[in-house]
Amino acid sequence: MNNTLLEQSQEGCDKQNSPSQTGTLPPANKRSLAWFDDALLLGIMALLAGCGLIYEYLLSHYAGRILGALEAAIYTMIGIMIVSMGIGAFAARKIRCAFTGFAMLELIVAFCGSLAILITAAVIGFGQQLPLIIANTLGLPPDHLPDGGFIGVLQNLSEYLPYIWGVILGLMIGMEIPLIARVRQSLSEEHLLHNAGTIYGADYVGAGAGAAIWVLFMLSLDIQLAAALTASVNLLAGFVFIWRFWQQIRWAKLILAGHFIATGVLVLLALHGPSWEQNFNNLLYKDKVVYSEATRFQQLTFTERLRGKGQAPVYSLYINGRLQFSSIDEHIYHSFLVHPTLAASARQDNVLIIGGGDGLGLKQVFKWDPKSVTLMDLDEQLVDLFREPHENMPERVSNAMLALNGDALNDPRVKLIYDDAFNGIDKLIADNQKFDAIIVDLPDPSHPDLNKLYSDLFYRKLVELLSADGAMTVQSTSPYHAQNAFISVGKTIESAGFSVEQYHHNVPSFGEWGWSIATLSGQNAKQRLAHNETLPINEQWLTPGLIHGAFEFPGTFYNDADTIKVNRIGSLQLYHYHLASWSDNQGMNLF
Repeated sequence: MNNTLLEQSQEGCDKQNSPSQTGTLPPANKRSLAWFDDALLLGIMALLAGCGLIYEYLLSHYAGRILGALEAAIYTMIGIMIVSMGIGAFAARKIRCAFTGFAMLELIVAFCGSLAILITAAVIGFGQQLPLIIANTLGLPPDHLPDGGFIGVLQNLSEYLPYIWGVILGLMIGMEIPLIARVRQSLSEEHLLHNAGTIYGADYVGAGAGAAIWVLFMLSLDIQLAAALTASVNLLAGFVFIWRFWQQIRWAKLILAGHFIATGVLVLLALHGPSWEQNFNNLLYKDKVVYSEATRFQQLTFTERLRGKGQAPVYSLYINGRLQFSSIDEHIYHSFLVHPTLAASARQDNVLIIGGGDGLGLKQVFKWDPKSVTLMDLDEQLVDLFREPHENMPERVSNAMLALNGDALNDPRVKLIYDDAFNGIDKLIADNQKFDAIIVDLPDPSHPDLNKLYSDLFYRKLVELLSADGAMTVQSTSPYHAQNAFISVGKTIESAGFSVEQYHHNVPSFGEWGWSIATLSGQNAKQRLAHNETLPINEQWLTPGLIHGAFEFPGTFYNDADTIKVNRIGSLQLYHYHLASWSDNQGMNLF
């Protein structure tokens, strides 16, 4: 649009915005109308601020739960959107008519906000399936999938789509405040003195309300449904704005028609969007997805692989896109997690498990016939899926999960505690509880919130809970892919007052995996286990020879241990070690 057209457009907008329309009203009515308009605009601003914050959470939430990038997604998304909002605020000066611009803006935001997640899921899913499509078309063997070149670039770039949407939405959200300010200014010169402060006040309050709604309500909703609901607020704000300022909006009928079309799209997305999005997400997994659930804390995905010839299907659980276990080899991981710990303990009567809500480690513990087991896990919804049949989960999958953990979670000897471990163990300490063995089966420290559960302070708390002649084992990530992180876990446990030994074994679904076993007094765990020629339980797979060999590492493995730091509380040291190792896939070729 050239300058002449811009001036003509501005003149038309100015004529429509002139106060002559209300000039015949009595002064009292004018004041009432002015107060109504002002309250309306500030209310709209507060609602939109809440929507803007929720869009930030939605996009970072998707990146974390589906792409497994939660550790950086939130901070990256917030930073990107804040910068984009600033640019958008500057760009709003180019919009000639604030009334028309704002009405169109909410329509566009509603479309983009409601479709961002779905489009992202479709592009990422297509990128993952493209090699298979090409291979099937050309008749290529399974080990010759074309996953390099532009296909690899497409797959990598598609994972940045949530951030691209963050830029787009950030630009438009940043335009909202300047446009509302101009609308208020055009309605009454009295707003000029405190215009910015009043609008920013409404914006901050609305953002706070949006954060509360996210935490209390939307966090447990399907992410596509949450996006559609948020976009509906933008659309509602647009409808109200058009209704009140119809005369000041250019092309009002056309914009209103767009709002009605968007309403139909949102209804469709609310009804069918979650299933469409899930179908796209399922393309990310090599096996068939048979059940998915978004809990308050994480995204759970169950997959099934049929093997034929009378063999049981292979079931796998993914949490936030990361493999948690595979039924074909979970016994390897959990045997090494549990049996060395209990074999190194003087008694096995009272056991504490931190994490392990799937009950698979608990099943191994019961081979030692304990008198009581306390299991502490944050996610009650996850535990329930492994404790009893779920109405939405296919019956065969529920039965398979109960068979896999031996229905251990329903054993009367189990005490379940649903709490964040960092604070939850304080209650156990306050009750003066002691445990013969402690098993810490937590996810890798791939997020700052998990990092504290691998800190020196956390392990000092566990000192208070472990019997003097007991043993504790901590899953310690991969010594192959994350060597520095693995060594840091051991050094951090040692800094809390434990004597620590580390061991490893190959778990085919994960690769080389490691654990740290700790004692408080007397012989260390390795020395205690060296005396065992047999295990005093009915265990057919894990042998003492395998346990003894697991403590052997290459001669150079700990050469740089002195340069690796302890994970002090608040330092995020382990988190950075883990992030650097896994993101760069820095295998050390030691095994």
